[in-house]
Amino acid sequence: MKKEIESGISLIEILVVVTIFATLGVIVSSSLILTIQGTKKSESLIRVRENLNYSLAVIERNIRNANEIIGCPYSNASQITYLDKNGISTSFSCVGVGQPDSYIASGSAALARLTSNTIKITSCSFTCTQDSSNPPSVTVNVAVQDASATGVQSSSVTAESKIYLRN
Repeated sequence: MKKEIESGISLIEILVVVTIFATLGVIVSSSLILTIQGTKKSESLIRVRENLNYSLAVIERNIRNANEIIGCPYSNASQITYLDKNGISTSFSCVGVGQPDSYIASGSAALARLTSNTIKITSCSFTCTQDSSNPPSVTVNVAVQDASATGVQSSSVTAESKIYLRN
């Protein structure tokens, strides 16, 4: 008797191939998801950093060139009032710290936002020190986080800057 050999693929061979392709699919999709999350985290960090750096640059420039810090040392750590180089009273303040729509503001009469609405101020303080041997100094502590991102894609940044008055 002659036995005929049938050509084809057995069920076990098909299952092995499907398992290999499923494993490859899971690995590729996991790395793709991690890459996308990393990109969103980087974008969030850039957005937060840009806002914070801009705000601190404006605060540093204006306080450094101020003629006088009014009421130094003072009791309200969320606001600082100073006389600018032209002798005009103005201020910086932290508005709604910890709230979703918190921001750093500049000006006394009309508060102008220094930070955008895409970030949230989690903590903010101005500390003024004045002694006889050095010019007055202001220490600014700010912690901000991305208000639009959540979870692992959200970023938070803390900065501290000590500013000495020139005048």
